Amino acid sequence: MAKTKKQTEPTIPANDELIDQAVAEGRAIIAQGGTKIDAAMAIYRLLETMAQAVILQAFIEGATLTEKGALTYWYNCRRKLARERRAGNSG
Repeated sequence: MAKTKKQTEPTIPANDELIDQAVAEGRAIIAQGGTKIDAAMAIYRLLETMAQAVILQAFIEGATLTEKGALTYWYNCRRKLARERRAGNSG
């Protein structure tokens, strides 16, 4: 028999106020007609020090992304923030 890898979905702890705040901010941006990348960046800026799985789940819930989309946005947000910080330090 072939072994199957059990997939576990990341979950957001219900009691973490910062995560709840980030998800709510992302939802508000989407509700106001903002883009998914705007919502994802807002979420990422608040949660960047947390585990990747937590950020991905926040993207799914707060920026209306799919699992695969959330991972792509995570990479893009990470790179964008790093570029912003490099540009800020060189001036």
